Amino acid sequence: MSNDDAYAGGLLTRALDPATQPPEIRAYLQAEIDLLRELVPAGTPASGPPAAGMRVVDIGCGTGRHLALLRDRLAYGLGIDYQPAYVAEARARAGGPPLEFLVGDAAAVPADGSFDLAICMTNSWGTMGDQPGVLAEMRRLAPRAGRRLLSVYAEASVPARSEWYRRMGHAVAGAGDTFVETEGGFRSEHFTEARLRALVGPCVVQPLAGIAYAVTF
Repeated sequence: MSNDDAYAGGLLTRALDPATQPPEIRAYLQAEIDLLRELVPAGTPASGPPAAGMRVVDIGCGTGRHLALLRDRLAYGLGIDYQPAYVAEARARAGGPPLEFLVGDAAAVPADGSFDLAICMTNSWGTMGDQPGVLAEMRRLAPRAGRRLLSVYAEASVPARSEWYRRMGHAVAGAGDTFVETEGGFRSEHFTEARLRALVGPCVVQPLAGIAYAVTF
């Protein structure tokens, strides 16, 4: 089973069920939301007065939960995911102005124009094949330095993630220095601060909920 197969099989839906989430994971998911709520109102739109709200693109948006939470604070929110079923669910739950959801490749986003903020949350980047390509797209879409945000797992996340995956029916087969892999072949990475700086380049790395990092670049 590849990561594509796991997501197509509904992994995200099970992951977002609170019954599957260990306390450490619930704390991490809430910390992401708190971070976004702090960050979005503080942004300066690329055009128009602050009252117009921000333009935000969410790479690997899944079912659109982050943009849905920010709806009232946005002038425009674009969510991109390669899984058609997740995009359809996002459209059903939260679609319509100012939000739009499209099926697309995270390394080749079907959008032009300048966004105030580009985000890639909940370790989506740590499951993606073309990580440099995703970073390049985030830089293209949000050209201002410091207005791109990754949320990724730290090494300390391994025990909580292993329990989370087990509850979702994906028992962990092994964990390495940089990844966890389930018996079915689903693989997600975790990072040290030094590795993030090597991969991302100039950035600010901050701990998040004890098991993750928020990376702005």
